[in-house]
Amino acid sequence: MKCWLGLLLVLALAAGCSQDSEQGGFAGLAEVQQAESGVPFLQPAPGDRLRFPEDFGAHPQHRIEWWYLTANLETADGEPLGLQWTQFRQALTPRPEGAEAPAASAWPLDAAWMAHGAVSWRGQHRFAEKLARGDIGHAGVRLAPFQVWLDDWQLTGPDPGGPWRLQVATPDWSYDLTLSLNGAPIAHGDKGFSAKSASGGGSMYFSLVDIAIEGTVTLDGETLAVRGQGWFDREWSSQLLKTGQQGWDWFALHLESGDKLMAFRLREEDGAFVAGTWIADGQTPVALTGDDLSLTPEPDDGAPSTPTPTRWRLQLPRFEVDVQLAAPPGDYRNQGQYPYWESPVSVSGSHGGVGYMELTGYGPD
Repeated sequence: MKCWLGLLLVLALAAGCSQDSEQGGFAGLAEVQQAESGVPFLQPAPGDRLRFPEDFGAHPQHRIEWWYLTANLETADGEPLGLQWTQFRQALTPRPEGAEAPAASAWPLDAAWMAHGAVSWRGQHRFAEKLARGDIGHAGVRLAPFQVWLDDWQLTGPDPGGPWRLQVATPDWSYDLTLSLNGAPIAHGDKGFSAKSASGGGSMYFSLVDIAIEGTVTLDGETLAVRGQGWFDREWSSQLLKTGQQGWDWFALHLESGDKLMAFRLREEDGAFVAGTWIADGQTPVALTGDDLSLTPEPDDGAPSTPTPTRWRLQLPRFEVDVQLAAPPGDYRNQGQYPYWESPVSVSGSHGGVGYMELTGYGPD
């Protein structure tokens, strides 16, 4: 196993060599060279549309995609606990959807997989990472029954409509959660095409924004009963970061009003590209642009010694939203092959609430 894992790491790092890993995160691997097989990578474009349940599955003719859950939970004593799980797929060779996968006996290396898990509690952030190669059984995704797995880390259910079970275990911590899905998938951007620059590049992107979660988290031998709410993202593309884009700032918020908000900005040399989705309780989601929405980092004297901004102001005048977003005290960097910040946030100001933020490209200490 160590031999092929070492090869996978070499290939993954080589694929990202055109872009500093601190700059692009795992999505920086979208810069891999064009395939030599004659089959092109597909790039999402305006007019592309989502398909369900198919889009819960893999997109082997796209370079990069992920399945991603964040959760704002509480213990039985009412203490906040944050949780993350992400599984990435990086294609090294494109394959048309529906085409037969290569035989495992051929030891193929058409795709690399990476999984991240984290638990944030009482100011401590615990993170773990797993890697695998595709098409030999160690990692993958299937629709019936639904399963996204990398070794013993797995998200499972009877079908993509749920309910789901998420199981992640490391030597020091683990979680075992039941996820009850409420509501239809939310399409971001133009009916699922989410622009990532003014020039038009982007991804296909949808979310499940109303997930009731309960289960257990075990830390250092102590098992805690937890419950709360989650946010699940699905996104795929063949190039997310363009030349001159330095990283992204992403937020998913559950407001006490029942409304929800996704917002992001991609930092560029001469400014930022900003977009998002306003999801009012019981109403049609509204796509947002930089004309609607502003995201501004604010100073925080109590922040850890890192260039990563941990306090933000988010303004959405159209819906009378003016809030401050703050990470709890602590260092919430995921220190894997592609480091990035991943933390719960509290929401205060015009609206109360909780959420999550992901920040990339701020560099090391």
